[in-house]
Amino acid sequence: MSLRHGFVIHPSVAQRYAHQVETGALKHDAAQEKIAAALDDLIARIEDRRLARKSSALGWFFAKRRRDRAPVNGLYIHGGVGRGKTMLMDFFFELVQVRRKRRTHFNDFMADVHDRVTRHREALKNGEARGTDPIPPVAAELAREAWVLCFDEFSVTDIADAMVLSRLFSALFAEGVVLVATSNVAPDDLYKDGLNRGLFEPFIGILKAHADILHLGAETDYRLEKLDRLPVYMTPPGRETDRRMDEAWRTVTAGRDAEETMLKVKGRKVTVPNAVDRAARFTFDDLCRKPLGARDFLAIADCFDTIFIDHVPVMTRDQRNEAKRFILLIDTLYDHRIRLFLSAEAGPDGLYNGTGTEAFEFDRTASRLIEMQSHEWSHRTDNKT
Repeated sequence: MSLRHGFVIHPSVAQRYAHQVETGALKHDAAQEKIAAALDDLIARIEDRRLARKSSALGWFFAKRRRDRAPVNGLYIHGGVGRGKTMLMDFFFELVQVRRKRRTHFNDFMADVHDRVTRHREALKNGEARGTDPIPPVAAELAREAWVLCFDEFSVTDIADAMVLSRLFSALFAEGVVLVATSNVAPDDLYKDGLNRGLFEPFIGILKAHADILHLGAETDYRLEKLDRLPVYMTPPGRETDRRMDEAWRTVTAGRDAEETMLKVKGRKVTVPNAVDRAARFTFDDLCRKPLGARDFLAIADCFDTIFIDHVPVMTRDQRNEAKRFILLIDTLYDHRIRLFLSAEAGPDGLYNGTGTEAFEFDRTASRLIEMQSHEWSHRTDNKT
């Protein structure tokens, strides 16, 4: 540890982790400490390659030849939710001294890949590109932009992704890309029971050949410990409620910056105004005053396991459409065991002030909102199968 301009500098993942333990921000965990050491070892190997490229006028040429003979293996870190995988990878990403690096959610990366493949095929039709296979040029383009790739929440559920991963990552690794990924599942369980999984399985071997597989077996779900102390249904509206929602959001996202993202649903795009990994934040208007339906809510529930909804009003018969959407939304989140944080104008039993069918349906919604506030519900959501 050293001082620079009055600030404490932590030059390694292990030192950054130790400082967090010393200050009480984290509890010491031997499993996390082991992962920190492995990430530091990877930083050292990446630094060796980087320096080799700069060592002389011919450094790049010789470094490339060495790379072809002995590539730098990355890391694939898997374990249960809340064990600290993302935190440790973020330490690594911040500390690795590489200019061309990229940290992204795996699903966002694959959406980018598919967009590039589409653009390449269009260029091919227009005579602006060569070659019938778009994967090698797309992989080369990605490698030029970033040769250290960090993926959070590595999970394969889409058949379109599954069918291209073997060729894509073979090409990326041939370009010298180093992968660091976190996941809730071991490599052998990726795309488990997926359609045409036999065509996907070669990717597992490619992954194991180019990344060391580490299991983070921390005994404590640290995220759940923090979330257990947070209120999940906040009322009445006002600055204090907004502040508490913001505080909960910072805890869930570990203070990381949110980004707008788009979900593709049957050729349409559904906007997610704020997303960080598997957490998303909306207002009531975003979800219930727009023409969204069951498929849209299902897509949201498939992509995120924690949902924030700000400023839910008391609805009357004049807002029947909004009320119907809200009922459908809560049913979907409930069925998918989503962790819900919500700020509202009234408690669950007072959110609908009207008569008719919606009033009877809203009884179920109120009951589910009450259940979703319970300690038992929060532990159900963190043990989804």
